[in-house]
Amino acid sequence: MKLLVVGSVALDSVITPFGEVTDALGGSAVYFSVAASLLTGVRVVGVVGEDFPQADLERLRGRGIDWSGVEHAAGESFRWKGKYAFDLQSRETLETRLGVFADFQPRIPPKFAETPFVFLGNIHPQLQLAVLDQMRAPQLVACDTMNYWISSAKPELMEVLKRVDLLIINDEEIRQLSGDWNIPRAARWLLSQGPSRVVIKRGEHGALLVDSEHAFFCPAFPMEEVFDPTGAGDAFAGGLLGYIARTGDLSRDGYRRAMVYGAAMGSFAVSSFSIGGFEDVTPAMLSRRVRSFKDLTHFEVAEALP
Repeated sequence: MKLLVVGSVALDSVITPFGEVTDALGGSAVYFSVAASLLTGVRVVGVVGEDFPQADLERLRGRGIDWSGVEHAAGESFRWKGKYAFDLQSRETLETRLGVFADFQPRIPPKFAETPFVFLGNIHPQLQLAVLDQMRAPQLVACDTMNYWISSAKPELMEVLKRVDLLIINDEEIRQLSGDWNIPRAARWLLSQGPSRVVIKRGEHGALLVDSEHAFFCPAFPMEEVFDPTGAGDAFAGGLLGYIARTGDLSRDGYRRAMVYGAAMGSFAVSSFSIGGFEDVTPAMLSRRVRSFKDLTHFEVAEALP
């Protein structure tokens, strides 16, 4: 297996204007791995408590997800409960119970340490550094972060950035981290801190890929029915890294194609609660969704206007 993710394995309770679920499978590592598994095998490192429905993970093993790096600890599993407004953009966290995730110390199994492509999910930057110390010269390291770590652990986060190739972040977070309201300028500043590329997620408005010389915008797929945006960003990252791990293509064009695969996975994620949007997705369906992005953006440049 070529891809490793280290992050949360959780139980989510979600309320939207279109329905609700209780204790559904969630967490950054889950959304990432389920999306990426449509493209490549995935290894997962995380922790769950005694109350976690292990059968829910086992039924996903057939997708090519290796859960052997997920520890089982005494105590309650990580739980999150949130409520979305009608536009599905505004979200209120109703409850967060970290449980065993509060004491999570990622231990990378020896057979995982040589995995060439690594995604550091949304965990404390000190834990992200600990993971990197256990890896053996990965070919590509990508990481995610959040507002809380930017506020509470910025020095450690800046150390992480020195050691990663790709930072995946949203528009609010990049403004907070850089102190600059302008997204392209903030991205240029981040590139000077270590990563060779930055991806800025902008929700329903797509995502922007920036490197030292170029920028590439990928739109979000125009969905007519959206039920639950939870985990869409992690699914996007799973599609992006899954494509890169499958092809090994680290060229500029390869990254651009990977962005489209990420956007396609994000569109499947929001179509149902939890990971239900991926249940019936086949490689052929994925290919059709990816090709549809070309129709969204392709045009021929006309002759010069008179």
